[in-house]
Amino acid sequence: MVRTPLTPLERERGERLGALLRQARGERSMVEVAAQAGLSPETLRKIETGRAPTPAFFTVVALAQALGLSLDEVASCCVLVGGQPEGVELLSA
Repeated sequence: MVRTPLTPLERERGERLGALLRQARGERSMVEVAAQAGLSPETLRKIETGRAPTPAFFTVVALAQALGLSLDEVASCCVLVGGQPEGVELLSA
């Protein structure tokens, strides 16, 4: 199976997801959060850095749960309306 290249919008959504996860992780280590979500630290690292911009739904759910995020928070961060994220400000600090 040949995977079609990601669009710029898909890449941007992946970067936004990664930024949200990094922000929510705070001072916790990648190893700790990955273990709690049932993922490898490398998978978490790829998602946070945007190298895996389209993770599986259940991976996102597990990470959201481990980080105390609601799926609504995750979705609003990643859904772009008019080129801007809907309702969430990221990396303002």
